[in-house]
Amino acid sequence: MIRYAYYPGCVAQESGKELDNATRFVAKKLNIDLIPMPEASCCGGGALDGFDKNLKLFINGRTLALAEKMGVDILTICNTCTLTLSEVNEELINNSESLDKTNEYLSKIGLRYSGKVKIKHLLYVVRDEIGFDALKKMVVKNLNGINIAPFYGCHILRPSTVVKFDDVESPTGFEELIMALGGEPVSYANRTKCCGFQTILVDRAQSSYLSGSAILEAKGKKADVMVTPCPLCHLSLDMYQSAAGKSVNEKLSMPVMHLPQLIGIALGANFAEMGFSRHNVSLKPLSERIGI
Repeated sequence: MIRYAYYPGCVAQESGKELDNATRFVAKKLNIDLIPMPEASCCGGGALDGFDKNLKLFINGRTLALAEKMGVDILTICNTCTLTLSEVNEELINNSESLDKTNEYLSKIGLRYSGKVKIKHLLYVVRDEIGFDALKKMVVKNLNGINIAPFYGCHILRPSTVVKFDDVESPTGFEELIMALGGEPVSYANRTKCCGFQTILVDRAQSSYLSGSAILEAKGKKADVMVTPCPLCHLSLDMYQSAAGKSVNEKLSMPVMHLPQLIGIALGANFAEMGFSRHNVSLKPLSERIGI
């Protein structure tokens, strides 16, 4: 059994609870032991950078120290959490002044960090720890004939000096996973671009255009469904899809899955177990076609 400290982030625990449920289903099937981190706090989602760098270091350094104390690495299911924790980890490992300052803070709550923890997103835990060949043998519901558009988003790929999972320009991990599940990956330029979520409070029109452009391109490439490893990307692509459609003058109606939901249905989960009823764009037609 593979053991990880489970860091679901904020969205998966509230507005995107279906993501957390699907992750737990998949982890059980793949024999991954998700160890809860009830004391871990929000990563700050990138919002702390321009506000208080020390606070970003301290709250994420605390999460890293908790995992180190548990003797395990961290598994994430959110691109932004992955990036933020990785940024702090890189800073603490490579900057002794930042590490000393963080440990001075951590000492007040009985913790210390020495830089031993690694952060891995579920997508790359499946690739590197389970292996796509092994995953293929576990499939009970082949996705043959389903055109699946992977949407990586930004923070699981960039900056490549911090998140070092895949080729930043031409990643293949997501496509290889889709093929292992029997699906047909759709290739399109927007799959590695920004979903627009991080700009929604600054420029709503631009945010909608970014997500709308991605959905429209995937639709034009005959995608049956889009899948993303990030709950923030999912919000942009699914919850805000109506506004996204208006920004590109097109009615879109593109179903969007979370990554573990896609894995889950291939491993035998049904419609209810994956929480598909919680999505804004209906997955009913696709689920009936797949037979779940």
